This record gives sequence, C-alpha cells and structure tokens, in this order.
Amino acid sequence: MGLKPDHWIREMALEHGMIEPFVDGQVRKDVISYGVSSYGYDLRVADEFKIFTNVHSAIVDPKNFAPESFVDFKGEVCVIPPNSFALARSIEYFRIPRSVLTICLGKSTYARCGLIVNVTPFEPEWEGHVTLEISNTTPLPARVYANEGLAQVLFLEADEPCTTSYADKKGKYQGQTGVTPPRL
Repeated sequence: MGLKPDHWIREMALEHGMIEPFVDGQVRKDVISYGVSSYGYDLRVADEFKIFTNVHSAIVDPKNFAPESFVDFKGEVCVIPPNSFALARSIEYFRIPRSVLTICLGKSTYARCGLIVNVTPFEPEWEGHVTLEISNTTPLPARVYANEGLAQVLFLEADEPCTTSYADKKGKYQGQTGVTPPRL
C-alpha cells in the first residue's frame, strides 16, 4: 500500500472526478491553506455547522441520537464554545476509488489553537461530502473559518482491490451531502 503523490491526486480529480470542486495547487494568501499538496489534499470546511448544546440536557447516544443536542449555524465564522464540539462538512465532494483508503488529519494551524479535527477513514468506493468533527479542547471560545482549509486527506492505494467496498455493503453514510449526525 503506497501513499499517493500530487500528480496522482490531480489526475484522479480532473480525469475521474475523485474530488469536486478540485483546487489544483495550494491557496495560501490570507487564508488557512487548501488544495492539492505534495502528498495530500487540504479540504475546506463549508459554512454549515451543528454545534453541540446542553440546553435540553440530552444524553449523547450513538444508537439513539437526539437532534436537539445540536444548534444549527450557517455563516463565515463559527464560534465553538469552550470544551465543546461541532460537526461540519467539507465543500469538496469525494469519490474514493475501489483500491484506495484515505486518512484525514486536522491542519496544524487549528491543532496549535487547541482545535482537534477527527474524521474517520474514507473507505473504498465511499462517496459524499465529508462530515468533519471539530473539538474545542480549550477553556476559551474558538473560531473556525468557513471556505478555508481544515484538514488534510492522505490517499493510500492497495496492491489490489478489496473484495467488498463501502458501496457493495451499502454503507449508511454513502452519498451524504449535508452535515450528517450519527445514524444507526
């Protein structure tokens, strides 16, 4: 299994629609960077957020998730409360090839501010907007800037395709387009 370089990412995005919209090169001026890099793709966060709230004293239960646990927010700057959490989505829509698995890691600019981005791997033949989990580990409110870089996707290609892909098993998050909370 090998890590894929910029020219492979570019070819897969432009000729096979792996990333849409695709930014060829790094956009860096006055923003948190995004676009293709040497061995990855820095995705952008959209302006749609679901911020955790405890107004209704709900219990977080992945098997029976209460929608009232979130406050919906749309805007250019999302403020995540201290020691709290928000869900967001990528601007980019991904279509992962059958022989590829991705790992997504938060950008260092946010990590150095105490914001941790957690994203599960994109499985072979998964497609959709990426649901981004953003934790504010600080005792202070923290800003996240929409339409700028939030996380880097690394593409790993296997020596041979898997027997059963995410599409084959009809995964519950296949084709997601909005900020998607837990599903059972």
